Amino acid sequence: MTPAEVASVLARLKGPWWIAGGWAVDLHVGHQTREHADIDVVILREDQGALHHALPGWDLHAADPPGSLRPWPSEERLPDEVHDIWCRRTPRSPWSLQVMIDDARAGVWTYRRDPRISRPVADLDGRASNARRRVLTPEVQLLYKSRDPRPKDHADLVTLQPHLDADQRSWLRVALPLVCPGHPWLELL
Repeated sequence: MTPAEVASVLARLKGPWWIAGGWAVDLHVGHQTREHADIDVVILREDQGALHHALPGWDLHAADPPGSLRPWPSEERLPDEVHDIWCRRTPRSPWSLQVMIDDARAGVWTYRRDPRISRPVADLDGRASNARRRVLTPEVQLLYKSRDPRPKDHADLVTLQPHLDADQRSWLRVALPLVCPGHPWLELL
């Protein structure tokens, strides 16, 4: 799916959602920089039930740790350790969308890998957001990509680095050492 298709499909979703992953990087720089195997979206845990209503008839599967997929019935509230939902139009269709679940309380998002890192949910909207779709702010996206970075994650950092403003760089320079002291990306920020 393209970001425009995702925006159309998720137009009925109650609650905020953000395009994430490599597509978020490309939307922030204004053009596609690499091929994408999928498209990622972030929603808040409190809004997970609305996903079934936004995608009626779709085949939704929860990714139970350590990564086994199982059908996700509409009446089930996913446990806190489940952070991914895989979505496809029908059981015979290819996977179209990966939805990641993040936690927030009282309007404050918390990084699931380290609760010391948080920020207001309103601050998750990156500059590439518009009236039809939200795009995860690049510094938060890079924080997620920083854990065991693959070559494409490092390439995304290099792509985004010139587009980060002073506040975004500062936030990432504070957050990265909390989760990985001495992270090699700190030198580039």
